[in-house]
Amino acid sequence: MLKSYLYNNLIEAGCDEAGRGCLAGPVVAAAVILPKNYKHSVLNDSKKLSPRQRAILKDEIIKSAIAWKVAFVDNAEIDEMNILRASIKAMHIAIEGLEKVPQFLLIDGNRFYPYKDIKHKTIIKGDGLYFSIAAASVLAKTFRDAFMEKIHTEFPEYGWNKNKGYPTSFHRAAIMKYGITPYHRKSFALFDSQLKFEF
Repeated sequence: MLKSYLYNNLIEAGCDEAGRGCLAGPVVAAAVILPKNYKHSVLNDSKKLSPRQRAILKDEIIKSAIAWKVAFVDNAEIDEMNILRASIKAMHIAIEGLEKVPQFLLIDGNRFYPYKDIKHKTIIKGDGLYFSIAAASVLAKTFRDAFMEKIHTEFPEYGWNKNKGYPTSFHRAAIMKYGITPYHRKSFALFDSQLKFEF
């Protein structure tokens, strides 16, 4: 069972992102404030959950949260500022959009730029330790996956409905064959030098 909070006397928001390692699409972050007594037997790091579990949890989190917000930073901005800065920018936008102002931020990972004067703590693998970060990871992942499935209809050759823009061998082979789309991150290593083609 994950922990409900770090500080009992502060309004805490958990923050996480999805899509940092992708070759295409946006990076998506979420910020979630849960009730102090919130507990859930299934909620965990989104990577440890099935798509069906994530879909159910997404609705439960939205219903149960005191406040939540999801923010997108697109591939053009990622290319402009680098993926770390883009990920943190998405978190800042999500925090800014919360209907209740948090007093403390629980950040998944080990890098963050301070947001205004709100204190924060970075926690490696925090999405497997605190419910609020796990909730943020589920929202970021489900909203991003839905976006990738939507743009898959524009460019079905790349298999984004399955790989969600991650660097699978199928995705890399499609880039080699068809080139890049307006959704690809040009600053990333898009071509796999290991791939062999017969001419």
